[in-house]
Amino acid sequence: MATIDLNSDVGESFGRWTLGDDAAMFQSVSSANVACGFHAGDPSVIRSTSEKAVKAGVVIGAHVGYRDLAGFGRRFMDIDPVELADDVVYQIGALQALAALSGGRVQYVKPHGGLYNAIVKHTAQARAVVDAVKSVDPNLPILGLPGSEVLRLAEEAGLRGISEAFADRAYTPEGTLVPRSQPGAVLHDSVEVAEHVLRMATEQSVKAIDGSILKINAESICVHGDSPGAVAMAAAVKSALGDAGVTIGSFL
Repeated sequence: MATIDLNSDVGESFGRWTLGDDAAMFQSVSSANVACGFHAGDPSVIRSTSEKAVKAGVVIGAHVGYRDLAGFGRRFMDIDPVELADDVVYQIGALQALAALSGGRVQYVKPHGGLYNAIVKHTAQARAVVDAVKSVDPNLPILGLPGSEVLRLAEEAGLRGISEAFADRAYTPEGTLVPRSQPGAVLHDSVEVAEHVLRMATEQSVKAIDGSILKINAESICVHGDSPGAVAMAAAVKSALGDAGVTIGSFL
């Protein structure tokens, strides 16, 4: 693989609380999953983050999630599919408007946290997300876990589905993410993370938490922006990929 997209969850500050260093992350990644105000972010943060992404030449995507500020969008919500679809449309629209102020535009959609994990298997919610994205702009790709319901339904609906892997998350032998509530779910060592990503990008595989090797064909790899040491981790990943002859660039 000569080129791989690196994406990061950004714009997750809120009011007086700051989370992550988005400007620094933009030095290493090619795509920005900008929080749209439901799990994190507020109008001023969204505008500022979009402005930084435009200046850095980073592609902007809508990081849509459950309406769950208190839980950072990481809890499952049993929400009516029609309401969920409306929430997704609302979030994409908010980012479209605020990004436009800096000359940017939304070019893809990536669900966040609890919603992302739910639509791996939850057909009704996956369909709601797909319907919402298609109603806004059928040209917007959707990022999701390989083999997930949302990617299957996206392709059925004529949307482009982008298979995604995670640089700083552990995998189960089934190819899903180890729940954050379990030990070892989040990887913190930059060297380990860089090796994790190199395997994904050059061998199209990932080592599961039990040591088994899984085949994975990812068009984009996520480096979380809110993790401790996220900036150094992203820089280490960028350096390791460069040393292996892999360039970083958007999947678009």
